[in-house]
Amino acid sequence: MNTEQSSKRRNFLKTTLALGATAFINPIQTMASLPEKVDEFAIAVGPYLQTNFGNEMTILWLTNKVAAGWVEFGEDVNKLNRKAYGKSELGLKAANSKLNCVTLKGLIPGKTYYYRIYSKEIKDFQPYKLTYGNTVNSETNSFINTDISKKEVSFLMLNDIHDRPKSIPLLLDLDKGNKNDFIFFNGDIFDYQTDEQQIIDHMLKPCVDSFAKQTPFIYVRGNHETRGKFAREFPQYFKHVGHAAFTLGPVRFVIIDTGEDKEDAHPVYAGIVDFDQYRIDQAEWLKQEIKSKEFKKAPFKIVLMHIPPRFSGDAHGPKHCTELFDPLLNQGKVDLVLSGHTHKYMVHQPNKEANHYPLVIGGGPKDGNRTLTKITVNSSGLTVKMLDDLGKEVGSYTARRK
Repeated sequence: MNTEQSSKRRNFLKTTLALGATAFINPIQTMASLPEKVDEFAIAVGPYLQTNFGNEMTILWLTNKVAAGWVEFGEDVNKLNRKAYGKSELGLKAANSKLNCVTLKGLIPGKTYYYRIYSKEIKDFQPYKLTYGNTVNSETNSFINTDISKKEVSFLMLNDIHDRPKSIPLLLDLDKGNKNDFIFFNGDIFDYQTDEQQIIDHMLKPCVDSFAKQTPFIYVRGNHETRGKFAREFPQYFKHVGHAAFTLGPVRFVIIDTGEDKEDAHPVYAGIVDFDQYRIDQAEWLKQEIKSKEFKKAPFKIVLMHIPPRFSGDAHGPKHCTELFDPLLNQGKVDLVLSGHTHKYMVHQPNKEANHYPLVIGGGPKDGNRTLTKITVNSSGLTVKMLDDLGKEVGSYTARRK
């Protein structure tokens, strides 16, 4: 190849490489010049209501970024003249979190309250300078502050949904148009706890869309809520998850957290659980509860617990529940126990030789075996009606006041 040919070849290669580089670089430069998509500050889910019926209502919601939140509320839909913030600790209002929990106190029995939630994004939190972003708010919602002296109580029980969020509105629609004081979730709404988004998508959002802006719900863990890497964070998304007791109308409600059905030493728990002691502690608490004035004077006593105190197999957890709780339930002469766990709906009548109380177990989670249980109690008696997911009655129980 002579000098002239060699020069032409070098020029051709330079031109080709330059054109190739330009063709390769330009698309990247074009993409880089586009503005990066950033999610706008927004309410991720909520509001949803929780209460223990002491003239208080707790309102919770989640934003997609950290913020400071509050609730504006009042008795007039056009005049929300009161403001409440999240729980203060040592002079600090709750802030710099995506989760908001605000309790409205000193409410009037039987009164309707209107409310809106507000969140102001915190874009930068420096020791001596806090930079806010946009403020977002919900539409105006309302709830009735239930009068605890009311003559009749009505509520629904769902259980063993197992990460099937469409089951929640489907089952609730079986009671559509009826008013209830609260909705009770009796455990195993999830298979295990993965992260916050699972809680939003598989429970909170279907609850908010169906009822939870106006009607509170109460939740007790099932054994599946004790599992997974997010199980320790899980309780903060609810007013309470463990045991509790409260009075509403003619009923003393007692909630027991039955924990896991496996033994604590099971390899899947890797030595980081202690449900045996947890149940023992609750049994001691229950001993005191059945001696209490509130329990003794209530016309009806209803116990809600995920693992039934009987009729739920020979695994360690169920056997421990029978050993600890069944004698106390008999001693306390409870009028009704509501459970889940077995996935087989059943009504067990009182038995003088074993359970002196009626035991109603809801079904789930598969199509055809899901149930909605409706309980109504007034001064003269209680009624339980259990429907399958097609609306057919598959169990019932009635009792007159003793």
